[in-house]
Amino acid sequence: MLNIVIFGPPGAGKGTQSQKLIDKYQLIHISTGDLFRAHITEKTPLGLKVSELIAEGQLVPDAITIAMLEEEVDKNPQAKGFIFDGFPRTVPQAQALDEFLESKGGTITGVVALDVDQEELTKRIAQRQKETGRVDDQADKLQKRIEEYFNKTIHVLPYYQSQNKLSKVNGIGKIDDIFADLCAVIDQY
Repeated sequence: MLNIVIFGPPGAGKGTQSQKLIDKYQLIHISTGDLFRAHITEKTPLGLKVSELIAEGQLVPDAITIAMLEEEVDKNPQAKGFIFDGFPRTVPQAQALDEFLESKGGTITGVVALDVDQEELTKRIAQRQKETGRVDDQADKLQKRIEEYFNKTIHVLPYYQSQNKLSKVNGIGKIDDIFADLCAVIDQY
């Protein structure tokens, strides 16, 4: 089973590249952001709690995020693998993901980090906000998400590097060129 974590700050191209990887490798995409939005839209008990936390400007606790992720993995027992987008964001989340996958007889195959500088991120997200109107791309919320990534989330990378699972790919350039670089990394797994 091919289980990939795609890593990078908001606007790095994780969603764009994930879709291309899903098509090529027949993976199931699990985006915590998409899961949160779906649960909020469906007004599930978890979604109501997430909505309340977001409205208060708080981060969603690990227990809720992990419960949603485990539910999604369990819905797809026939999967050839998963691509995790937006998760894990902390070392405890990475450890919880490892424990959960091990309980299912799996593991994280590799972690691919898209390197994109802050100037490029700001340009991309401004464009995405114009095109999609995503609430989480609004300037105040976006800045908090970018700071969260660079102050906290990026510290997950050494966890995977210590397991020899981390690869970095330049996330600036043409979409197809970045995709080719990602595939070159994944094909080595």
